[in-house]
Amino acid sequence: MQQSNKLKQLFVKENAFIITLTVSVIFLLVFYLLSFFQLIQSEDSLAFIGEASRWCERVSDGPFREPVNTLSNLGFMVAGLYILHKLTNETSFNEFSGLNKITILYGVAVVYLGPGSMMMHGTNTEWGGWADNLSMVMYIILPWLYNCYKMSNWSSNTLLKIYFAVIFIYALMRGLFGNGMGIGLDLFGVSIGLWVISEFLYKFWSPSMRFFSGFIGFLVMMLFGISPMEVLNNLGEFWWVIFFWLPGLLANKKPESVRTYKWYYAGMIAYMTAFVIWLTGVPDSETCNPDTIFQAHGFWHLLTALSTIFFFYHYRSEKLI
Repeated sequence: MQQSNKLKQLFVKENAFIITLTVSVIFLLVFYLLSFFQLIQSEDSLAFIGEASRWCERVSDGPFREPVNTLSNLGFMVAGLYILHKLTNETSFNEFSGLNKITILYGVAVVYLGPGSMMMHGTNTEWGGWADNLSMVMYIILPWLYNCYKMSNWSSNTLLKIYFAVIFIYALMRGLFGNGMGIGLDLFGVSIGLWVISEFLYKFWSPSMRFFSGFIGFLVMMLFGISPMEVLNNLGEFWWVIFFWLPGLLANKKPESVRTYKWYYAGMIAYMTAFVIWLTGVPDSETCNPDTIFQAHGFWHLLTALSTIFFFYHYRSEKLI
């Protein structure tokens, strides 16, 4: 009974930062040792040692198959720990300040972007790819679900139940069926659209906008090089565009607060800049240099880590109307 009480005292929200920091350090030590002794590396990747990886960097026979692309993920861990540290002992002034279920989840999701991607770039294994995709989905679905929560009658517990249900289903189906989950659905890509749609709806909510907001998703697709005509000509492939109307369906009431959007725009600029750099970090790019420490994919990691901090400040800007 006494030991149980001690555990309860340890796992309280006030210790979110120190617990996450401790787990992060333990992960890094264990991951390095397992990698150093080649216990988690892919045997298939041995045949590719010396060649350029999918993300340009030359595959190494050292502890990490892609050293720079692996270690640059420390940026996510630092960003997430910074967020949790800032939240600690802070007086709450809105739902995205102070330590609560939602803010802790956000900080931890940012931290896990690091280990998830490390396991992919460090091992070049299928399970590493699964962990990487899972970490990205764990982060990207949270902002648009949070926006829907702010425009609905959900409780915070309902938000968390939906979040973890989606994560569980994705983790299972991605593990069983690989990319597309067997149904041709890129949940990460779709969620980028849902995030922008939900932000648009949050700012311009009205009964009619609940319908028209779905078309914003096509503008997002155009930013990533997919035209509306391409979608219309390949509806079997792009069937998932129906999800663009999901935020409007869920957002049944006008939000009770407003946000300043300077941090949101800063985050989007950082992310889109990272995406442009990401496009150059592939072997068939003219700018690909497998042997430089300045890997494009590494810069992608660092810039997207910075964007998570900008988005954190965006949600902290909420003020009651």
